[in-house]
Amino acid sequence: MEIIQKYFTELTEEQIAQFEQLEALYKEWNAQINVISRKDIDELYIRHVLHGLAIAKVQPFVAGSRILDVGTGGGFPGIPLAILFPEVQFVLVDAIGKKIKVVEAVAESIGLTNVSAHHIRAEKVKGEFDFIVSRAVTNMPDFVKWVRKKVAKKQKHELKNGILYLKGGDLAEELKDFAKATLFPIPDYFEEEFFETKKVVHVPLKYKP
Repeated sequence: MEIIQKYFTELTEEQIAQFEQLEALYKEWNAQINVISRKDIDELYIRHVLHGLAIAKVQPFVAGSRILDVGTGGGFPGIPLAILFPEVQFVLVDAIGKKIKVVEAVAESIGLTNVSAHHIRAEKVKGEFDFIVSRAVTNMPDFVKWVRKKVAKKQKHELKNGILYLKGGDLAEELKDFAKATLFPIPDYFEEEFFETKKVVHVPLKYKP
């Protein structure tokens, strides 16, 4: 938990308490439903919580925004971001129902009122969002097809509305058709070795009714 406070020094007591509860909750749920790999559960705060919060370093969300987390799994990056931005609405979706069960239970246990979780494929989600966030659920061309009609028209942020994607490795081939994509290396924000090759990818998307 100290690792979160190292990079996010303005947390309220409630936010600290919410972040602190995550480890016990995910260990308890992981024993029943394997939502996080065994080797990762002991590194929860670096590999899942802090990794998701890299998005917040690239683009803090303004109050009243709507964020869609596609392929959220056990709730990443959506749950950590929802703790950090209590005035922002988060919709977390996954095609695997048992993972959404975990998301709902964790959100309820820590008192998150700005999260709704749905067992649904990304393409079926209704509504418009300032940003669609995700953690490497598929390649970017396919991901864009899933979400390109879900972007809100009105701009509220410094970055243009669109996708904020957590991804590692060499992305040149995958992003060759996205001339406006911007890569934000996570080591610019966090010094831990785990983030060495990891990035936040921003892909602006035009509003398409």
